[in-house]
Amino acid sequence: MIKVSIIGATGYTGSELIRLLILRDDIEFNYLTSTRLAGQSVATYYPHLSGLIDLTFSDYQSESVLGESDVVFVCLPHGHAMNLVKEAQNYPVKLIDLSPDFRIKDRAVYEEYYQVKQTAPEFLETAVYGLPEINRERIKDARLIANPGCFVTSALLGLLPIINSTLIDTQSIIIDAKSGASGAGKSANTATLLAELQGNFKAYNVLKHRHIPEIEQELQAQTKQPVQIQFTPHLLPIERGIFTTIYVNLTEKVNEAALHQMFQEKYSEEAFIQVLPIGQLPELKSIRGTNNCQLQIQVDERTNRLIILVILDNLVKGASGQAVQNMNIMFGLTETKGLNLMPLVP
Repeated sequence: MIKVSIIGATGYTGSELIRLLILRDDIEFNYLTSTRLAGQSVATYYPHLSGLIDLTFSDYQSESVLGESDVVFVCLPHGHAMNLVKEAQNYPVKLIDLSPDFRIKDRAVYEEYYQVKQTAPEFLETAVYGLPEINRERIKDARLIANPGCFVTSALLGLLPIINSTLIDTQSIIIDAKSGASGAGKSANTATLLAELQGNFKAYNVLKHRHIPEIEQELQAQTKQPVQIQFTPHLLPIERGIFTTIYVNLTEKVNEAALHQMFQEKYSEEAFIQVLPIGQLPELKSIRGTNNCQLQIQVDERTNRLIILVILDNLVKGASGQAVQNMNIMFGLTETKGLNLMPLVP
């Protein structure tokens, strides 16, 4: 049995981890922490778990949570994981951090975009960026995983098959992304109230979104060409899902079928990445509640531009599902264990 604890178990990513792990016969929950709800029954707070779990939320105590767990998922806002990682060095525990604290390798860039001090820079190089499609071998032996951002996951999966090719101008990348409201977290916020969202659609953080340096960093690691992106996020009036449309200039005339074949070959061995048949466009309902990512490409011959369409569930492949995928790899399990999920349709 793998002894699992979740720090910050009442947020969206924490609750999604519980959903994905609760029925597994190889998982035992040790601690589900919540400062606000310590002592309260998990099933009382999450009535949909009635009859499935007999635990209470607890305060975080490093000796018990880190000392008695095989793996700990950290589901806290940015700035909180750094001390936890330092404490974890005293225990033989693996950490999967769903915050951005160890994603960005440049300390100064992290501090600029997140407006907090990076107080554990000594772990930036050893933290493994947890996108299995590029770092599977490093994830196997990792003690600390920096789980990627949800927007970033969609952008990287869309661009990985082509980013190292001379067929594109890597400084012309435009990423137009839309996310459901759960991507903003569970904290009370007027902007994400149903009354504010319903019938509305808007962009936000247009020039300074925190995922910009993360996307550029990981793309740059895949190519020797200079990479620059234009990233604009939008908020959809739905609970979950990400739809990312990527535009990139081609450097020569390219056959669409040949490019499509390139994408298929890139992901032919990836269980969760589905390149759709030519002509079929992705729809968010096709991946809702799953760890799947669906892609499609089209070439605009008039503008000589490649268009890449990517969809995924921001709470699953964009967060908690990817974290479980990483856990499976770290413990030598079948990567798809517990993640072969049917989409929630309708």
